[in-house]
Amino acid sequence: MSRKWVLVLLIFFAASLTACTLIGSKVVYEKPAMFGVLAVTDEFDGLRTMRFGSNSATQTSIKVGDPDHLEFDYLKLALAGLVLAEAPRRVLIAGLGGGALPVFMRRNFPQLQIDVVEIDPEVVTAAKLYFGFLEDTLMKAHVGDGRAFIERTAPGSYDVVMLDAFGSAEVPEHLTTQEFLIAVKKATAAGGVVVSNVWKKRFNRQYDAMLRTYQEVFAGVDLIATSRDVNTMILAFPQAPKLTRERFVAGARELSLRQKFRFNLGLLVDSGLDSRPAKRSDVAVLRDAAGGDSTSGGAAKPGLR
Repeated sequence: MSRKWVLVLLIFFAASLTACTLIGSKVVYEKPAMFGVLAVTDEFDGLRTMRFGSNSATQTSIKVGDPDHLEFDYLKLALAGLVLAEAPRRVLIAGLGGGALPVFMRRNFPQLQIDVVEIDPEVVTAAKLYFGFLEDTLMKAHVGDGRAFIERTAPGSYDVVMLDAFGSAEVPEHLTTQEFLIAVKKATAAGGVVVSNVWKKRFNRQYDAMLRTYQEVFAGVDLIATSRDVNTMILAFPQAPKLTRERFVAGARELSLRQKFRFNLGLLVDSGLDSRPAKRSDVAVLRDAAGGDSTSGGAAKPGLR
């Protein structure tokens, strides 16, 4: 083979390697965990992600070195809880992932006390090593089952409760039932709000039943759908909400301006808000029971976060 063809092949091989590097991702951490192999990868676009296995949904995605970046709209919308709650001071987040949301909140709202509960210690370890999650006097990670933690919580302890706990594919069943939500309501201050992240109806076999269960427990329930993501945020109020839609949108816009967010929270709220969705009497309420499928009054599976 001539030198010319050797050079052409070397150039082609180098270009192929570059293309593979750009298209693929680099695994920086991998370890067996409760919901599968926990993998942290650096993507070609500067994002770092956490997943349980290669085919599962992304648990967290951050831009390395940029703590003010929130990649997903549902994380931005979770901040609406700070608009809806009366004088928020204490926040509980069930489900850590990489910690993008608590890290953002700790940086932008230094007066808040933030408790995060996460069942898998490996997730907490990875969040600290690779996603910038740090505990201090006002932000703590509690390793344990989210339901058990909430059931032990004193009444009215939190102004905002954010439910963002997922396994590899969906919200664990025991964090969807009426009994669990009654405990959540009890742990939430009277003027507070619960913000729950669920998948949209077309991706979520239990969407209607989950919504119906929230409506059974709480005095008021609103929805905010994201346009870019597969998520819907359920806003649940222990007492009838006081803010009108107009005041809610205006408050979200003002929060964005005051905190100098890179996004307009008011615009996201206004475009996705569905106030007071109708209660469907033909849909079963999810309940704990002994055995069976929870959608028909059966048991929620124990031992998940």
